[in-house]
Amino acid sequence: MLPDQRQFVIDLDDSGVRASPTTTLDKRYVERLVRQRVHQPVFRARVLNAYGKRCAICTLKYAELLDAAHILPDSDERGLPVVTNGMAMCTIHHRAYDQNFLGVSPDYTVHINERLLADRDGPMLEYGLQAMDGKRLELPSRRDDAPDREFVAERYAAFSV
Repeated sequence: MLPDQRQFVIDLDDSGVRASPTTTLDKRYVERLVRQRVHQPVFRARVLNAYGKRCAICTLKYAELLDAAHILPDSDERGLPVVTNGMAMCTIHHRAYDQNFLGVSPDYTVHINERLLADRDGPMLEYGLQAMDGKRLELPSRRDDAPDREFVAERYAAFSV
């Protein structure tokens, strides 16, 4: 509270710092206990290898920028860390997939959310996402590594809502 200025401040986060461009922040750290998915590095390696270390959406080939995106989430009991429950995606496509801005239909066609298709926001949106609408997913060379169509259909139903 700032009684002399007849104002009070409401903090919108738990930092206790009033956000302004001139606020000096102390560099502080806390230690936290976290649950770590120990299977994730092996899952990532297997998925990326199945896809030839390329994004299944745009074919970006820089492994440092690629993720193994789960079709059914890791939290789902059926969301096992197996290649058929994953797709290699660059970080932008993975994030768009997780946020339902990007969907993959059971025939392995990429679909972009209508809101994103209607927006105009520069080259990343235009070439990185909008241009992918209607594109066929780049599948693994081994047929046995292809995404599970039932899982893709279930996930796509959530995108289509």
